[in-house]
Amino acid sequence: VQLQASGGGLVQAGDSLRLSCAASGGTFSRYTMAWFRQAPGKERVFVAAISRNIDSTHYVDSAKGRFTISRDDAKNTVYLQMNSLKPEDTAVYYCAARMSDTISTLVYSYWGQGTLVTVSS
Repeated sequence: VQLQASGGGLVQAGDSLRLSCAASGGTFSRYTMAWFRQAPGKERVFVAAISRNIDSTHYVDSAKGRFTISRDDAKNTVYLQMNSLKPEDTAVYYCAARMSDTISTLVYSYWGQGTLVTVSS
């Protein structure tokens, strides 16, 4: 499956942004999807995931209450709605996929190219 992330940009602290990740070349509904991010000079880390069948989601603590992951299997797209953005949310955001019905915070087989989110203070 190929993944194409979009929706990043420059926003101010407190603003909202919605990232999208469009999938192609596979049966999207079979994949558990996730978002990761990599801040400048840091390792890539898990942000959120949603299982296939949409029966569970999981978030890193810093995203709970502010970010919402969702998916539209009819559009082969996963979203990350980010509210109350903070400067520390500045990072390149990557979408990822794994063919499993379980969420992982580490193991994904397919990755998108990343979209940059910059939050100014």
